[in-house]
Amino acid sequence: MADPARNTLPLPDYDHLPIGGLQSRIRSLAAEEVEELLAYERSHGDRRPATEVLSARLEQLRAGARPSSGDPAALRPERHEGHHGSRVSPATSPQPHNPPPHGTPDQPAQPKGDRT
Repeated sequence: MADPARNTLPLPDYDHLPIGGLQSRIRSLAAEEVEELLAYERSHGDRRPATEVLSARLEQLRAGARPSSGDPAALRPERHEGHHGSRVSPATSPQPHNPPPHGTPDQPAQPKGDRT
């Protein structure tokens, strides 16, 4: 079941952000919002890289840093630019599979007959 707290987070796509995207996106948040994300992270995934990033930003804000616009080019899961779909093509497909000469479980080997 989905966690209702996820819907009220300052970053609605927080659970899907890579660490690089998280670092940039939290720059626009106030200290209270970063605290909210940190509490959510600690009670859910408690991923060390994420808690370190959030804690470091919270310290910066408490030391006088101000929220900025963040990096608009940061990785955002809602903006997948690039390849969509399967990367399989005739050039990347494997060679056709031939069963081994001794047979397979559904095709047992045939005796070769008498060699006289």
